[in-house]
Amino acid sequence: MYTVPPSTLVTGAGGFIGGHLVRALLQRGHQVRAVDVKPIQEWDQCFPEAENLVRDLKYLQNCREAAAGVNEVYNLAADMGGIGFIEKYKAACMLSVLISTHMLIAASEAGVERYFYSSSACVYAAGKQDRTDEVELREADAYPAMPEDGYGWEKLFAERMARHFREDYGLTTRVARYHNVYGPNGAWQGGREKAPAAICRKIAIAKLTGRDSIEIWGDGEQTRSFMYVDDCVEGTIAIAGGHVAEPLNLGSAELVTINRLVDIVEEIAGVELRRDYKLDAPQGVRGRSSDNTLIRAEFEWEPSTSLRDGLAVTYPWIERQVAMQLAGKAEASYRLPA
Repeated sequence: MYTVPPSTLVTGAGGFIGGHLVRALLQRGHQVRAVDVKPIQEWDQCFPEAENLVRDLKYLQNCREAAAGVNEVYNLAADMGGIGFIEKYKAACMLSVLISTHMLIAASEAGVERYFYSSSACVYAAGKQDRTDEVELREADAYPAMPEDGYGWEKLFAERMARHFREDYGLTTRVARYHNVYGPNGAWQGGREKAPAAICRKIAIAKLTGRDSIEIWGDGEQTRSFMYVDDCVEGTIAIAGGHVAEPLNLGSAELVTINRLVDIVEEIAGVELRRDYKLDAPQGVRGRSSDNTLIRAEFEWEPSTSLRDGLAVTYPWIERQVAMQLAGKAEASYRLPA
């Protein structure tokens, strides 16, 4: 039973990154209040040591309740998913501005000492991402503003709000721009999964059912960098507690094509499959990677898990989920730590 007053609020705690962040904060001795809109049985991870609340944070009163009595806030709550989701549901993604706005108001009213906001590489100007090489995005490349329609605009607006709450109300705010986070214990089907999870799922299904091909969105030559979730959590905690007020990139600088991503997962799975390229499918910008100059300079740190090492953990977890689903024994979303 949770008996100690919480010191830290994590919103979006039932989601992929949020669950890993709650785990890490608990391991560091934080008393955590974990909040998500989903029923607890649908959370990706849930920890009995935390105070776990189901609340819709689009509403100001729920944000006030969530922020009451805490010293710091990690706001990860948002309606989002993979490229197919954010291109199809732009209005839903932009409605996350209600969460962003109301959590800032509630945190300011409650006298919260520090407020962290999880932004996204989708804030970057589209014109900076129309080629597959030399696509490392510097923090300054978000302006002049032309972010990804829908989701990217909401993230950029929320960044600016955090800045002005710092300037006008004295709320200490910190912002990280996440670049393509992946790992176990996250979405792997249904449209909210990111590219690494989607590729792992497709290859696992092919392997377990004897298919000889998988579908790839686009021509496979679009480039990305992918950050393992443990690195994301470490960087998040560092940025949240650091002295840098302006948004910082939080992503890997290891640039790969989607075809290379597929190569790596095939090698881990022990299969080689034919690729059917769906050229009319959503594929986002042509190229995107994280310029880590500032985070290295300020923290002497940057994400270090190689894509192969991260996928070596992620693929087996997704293959197990696929195997259980195929056997009619889908694993429950609600998982307590061992």
